[in-house]
Amino acid sequence: MKEYITPLIDLLNEMTPYLLLGFLIAGLLHEFVPRRIYADKLSRRNFSSVLWAALFGIPLPLCSCGVIPTATSLYREGASKGATVSFLISTPQTGVDSILATASVIGLPFAIIRPVVAFITAITGGVITNRICKDGNEVRHLQQEQSNSRKFLRKLTGALHYGFIEMIQDIGKWIVIGLVVAAIITVLLPNDFFFTLNKYPLLNMLTILAVSMPMYLCATGSIPIAAALMLKGLSPGAALVLLMAGPATNMATMLVINKVLGRKTLITYLATIMAGAIGFGIFIDYALPTEWFSNIIHKHVAGCCDNITPWWQTTSSIIFVILLINGFVLKFRKDKKTVTTQQNFKIKGMMCNHCKANVEKALSSIEGVRSVHVDLTEGTAYLEGERIDKEKVIHTINQMGYEYVKE
Repeated sequence: MKEYITPLIDLLNEMTPYLLLGFLIAGLLHEFVPRRIYADKLSRRNFSSVLWAALFGIPLPLCSCGVIPTATSLYREGASKGATVSFLISTPQTGVDSILATASVIGLPFAIIRPVVAFITAITGGVITNRICKDGNEVRHLQQEQSNSRKFLRKLTGALHYGFIEMIQDIGKWIVIGLVVAAIITVLLPNDFFFTLNKYPLLNMLTILAVSMPMYLCATGSIPIAAALMLKGLSPGAALVLLMAGPATNMATMLVINKVLGRKTLITYLATIMAGAIGFGIFIDYALPTEWFSNIIHKHVAGCCDNITPWWQTTSSIIFVILLINGFVLKFRKDKKTVTTQQNFKIKGMMCNHCKANVEKALSSIEGVRSVHVDLTEGTAYLEGERIDKEKVIHTINQMGYEYVKE
């Protein structure tokens, strides 16, 4: 048990200071940067819109499920298909939290390479999509964003709530899973497990790609898994494949893209991610100095012999655990509240608080709806109101990229 707990605590101490900083920056971005700025830059079907989409997406702390409603909303508001695909590729692969966590666990070179690779693949996918895929609705108009006159302190409170409660609720579970899996890998796999497979680098990368693409992997939660696999001999290039394909794709994302943007766009999206992951993985393994990435092994091996942990790392870990417990308790209490309803709708595709907030906001705007409560655990939206148009509710759900499930 001690052999398992020790690497788990070491990884936690390494990540949490940067995670807390990342959550703070994420909250500030979410609260102080109007979404209208994004939509205005993404409407044209040209290289500029693709470039802006990639630049906007890289720092945003949205997971691969949270990016779905955001990207769908941008597309509905006027973003081109190419810009939407660029946003979908760049956003889930990185974020301020995952970039900082990558630097702390895997090293600065990887922290620089991840956003660069995400940026290049996003632009490539967006440009190709604009060339071969037609936008389905040429008469879409940008919606006017409601003015926000909230005072600074109220926005700051909202930023802290988003960063340290909502984001913790969204990706906290996946960070914990990533840490647990990483600790298990560290203990159970032999130290030279992947060294034998490194004789066949392409096969190694294709295996990682096939395993990671249909799974849900958080950009931050995948970091300790990649680190643990590298300690067992996985090449840096294959680790990059995991860090790219895991967060950028999952079955839910694929289904929504196919439904909202079309099959040709989905194929372009997946092909770009696969080609980019394999291509840059090979580039890292054969063109970049090995010592850039071997430092992680030396750092963790050295850490095994160093029992002194800086106080700020320990404090950060304690704060993170408290925030994690608080987020789960608040979510549990909210989901358990009894809601008196007139109608309820089963919805497929909702996976996080971003999905919940988008669905609640959209359904609240329907005439006759007084209140909306979405239970993520049950995948159900509960509506209160008078003379609610069921067909309009179903149409709104499907238009957002989710799927109404008939009971």
